[in-house]
Amino acid sequence: MQGKIIKGIAGFYYVYAEEAATVYECKAKGIFRKENKKPLVGDNVCVEVLDEEERTGNIVRILSRKNELVRPAVANIDQALVIFAIVKPEPNYNLLDRFLIMMERQGLSSILCFNKKDIASEKERAALQEAYGSCGYRLLFASAARGDGIEELKELLKGKTTAVAGPSGAGKSSIINRLNPDAGMETGEISKKIGRGKHTTRHSEIIALQENTYIMDTPGFTSLGLFGMEKEDLQGYYPEFARYSEACRFSGCAHLSEPDCKVKEALAEGKISGVRYENYRELYKELQERRKY
Repeated sequence: MQGKIIKGIAGFYYVYAEEAATVYECKAKGIFRKENKKPLVGDNVCVEVLDEEERTGNIVRILSRKNELVRPAVANIDQALVIFAIVKPEPNYNLLDRFLIMMERQGLSSILCFNKKDIASEKERAALQEAYGSCGYRLLFASAARGDGIEELKELLKGKTTAVAGPSGAGKSSIINRLNPDAGMETGEISKKIGRGKHTTRHSEIIALQENTYIMDTPGFTSLGLFGMEKEDLQGYYPEFARYSEACRFSGCAHLSEPDCKVKEALAEGKISGVRYENYRELYKELQERRKY
């Protein structure tokens, strides 16, 4: 039987078999240790069922991976859903750009969802639209409380496995429960078996939304330092710079104080967001300072 690993705790893997709409508690066969291959949340696997009534089995094969992320250690992710609140809490733009850069570095395209539309003013929404509307990400305003934007979001997630990330208080869990009203109940049922509450560390967990459509709650997306990045690499993670940077006078233009910089010209003409550019300057300086010590 084939399935997808939706959670892993203390050597047990919880495999969702779409065909049976059932979760099996599995151990990995010893062969994986010999091959130095560890099953990951998100892996598509073949399971040998040991006890149908108890829903137990062994993972006997890990199917080919589309990709593999290191932090958090998950597999087969198609895209990211970055959720921030419009208000309560006010969005931290620098933090938001760090999330987007992190997804870009892992090769994931991002959908940017701003939650709490129901308690935000038109002016607050317009400010976010102005700041992020031109940077190449799919932008969506939603309300987990009222259900606004949820149907549109479902369409963007269809047929994909999507990792969810964002700061606490943004409403990630509320949006997941809107996407699948049974998610809270299902999670509760599964946790009874896997003993949530006994484990203090939160783990990446996948929730099935519809056929071949999964959403992954990823608490591991919390380390937002720009580790292992050179300051020269940073502009590559601002996709809106690319259409102007090739026309800069200098090929190594950092878009800061150089003459004839087309990125700065586009900024002056309002074609590039001032908020995004200021974040770029701050993050560039952070990377520059780090190299000194």
